[in-house]
Amino acid sequence: MSHVKNRPLSPEQLDAFGAELDAIQQTALQDVGDVDARYIRRVLKTVRYSEVIGRALLYFSFFPPAWILGTLVLGISKILDNMELGHNVMHGQYDFMNDPALNGKTFEWDIAGTSDNWRQSHNYLHHTYTNIKGMDADIGYGLLRLFPEQRWRPFYLLQPIWAFLLAVLFQWGVAIQELELGKVFSGRKSKAVIKKELEPVLKKARYQLLKDYVFFPLLGGPMFFAVLSGNLTANLMRNLWTYMIIFCGHFTADAEVFPKSIMEKEGRGHWYLRQLRGSSNLRGGKIFHILSGNLSHQIEHHLFPTVPARRYAELSVKVQEVCKKYGQNYNSGSLPSQFGQVLYRIFRHALPSKPSSAVPAMGV
Repeated sequence: MSHVKNRPLSPEQLDAFGAELDAIQQTALQDVGDVDARYIRRVLKTVRYSEVIGRALLYFSFFPPAWILGTLVLGISKILDNMELGHNVMHGQYDFMNDPALNGKTFEWDIAGTSDNWRQSHNYLHHTYTNIKGMDADIGYGLLRLFPEQRWRPFYLLQPIWAFLLAVLFQWGVAIQELELGKVFSGRKSKAVIKKELEPVLKKARYQLLKDYVFFPLLGGPMFFAVLSGNLTANLMRNLWTYMIIFCGHFTADAEVFPKSIMEKEGRGHWYLRQLRGSSNLRGGKIFHILSGNLSHQIEHHLFPTVPARRYAELSVKVQEVCKKYGQNYNSGSLPSQFGQVLYRIFRHALPSKPSSAVPAMGV
């Protein structure tokens, strides 16, 4: 358990810890400006141009390399749209630009989930209640038991299968996450409410399905099935990649889960500490970080969600210095190592398990 790697902090030390992180964030926000605006506009152009190139190449699929290259380019375009563009813009990281095309409150991305639902389930709930059991729906996405603190049920015996299906269909899992279908089945949500909530979800799903599996394939004429299979493969690429990156952000071996009581009298320093201990980073090169939407720096993202993500690598150096000063574990590793730990959690906690220690994870 990672809490054995962390030094207990007194209330005064917690306040000082929070103040140092506040100062890092404030300095970064004061420096945000033209360089960030130019960067995100380049990302937006790259997404748009690569989508056009990828889709155009698929219309020449009678030449097999064109299908492979077109699918790859389209898949990368969808990954960029999802991660470095959509995710970060909708966090409001570029609202300072006052550009309607990059406004966090109105941006719509190329996945099945509606942006409005995501802003509620991710921007608000996940970032406010990070890794708090019963409050953060991202813990297992309502399907998986990833921590021994979660109550075991026989349903979890097959969770390696549920985890595989969630990875393959990840955009659809995100799309229905906000609906909380479990409450419908248990009678805690009325049919009238779920019917109203389903309307925008079905509208977005219909648009995405018609676009990728009807409209663009029809434009391909005799290449209909080649274009359709290219779109299907590109979406699968995006689903698997985002699943890996996001699961590595909160479910590695040292990532902790917290009880609801953690919020009682939670101050700023305590909040920062929970974000730190509930998150984990991935090491890699510049291209890797861009394709992950810089969520490879999940710790910095959770500490400073409104700071443009392109700055996280620079901020991570300062955050590590603060963690070292206050004796806190900075959870970071390679993608194979961190994802291997996620897979271990999926298989291990499919079976009954108990927390290894009675020591409160956030005790001071």
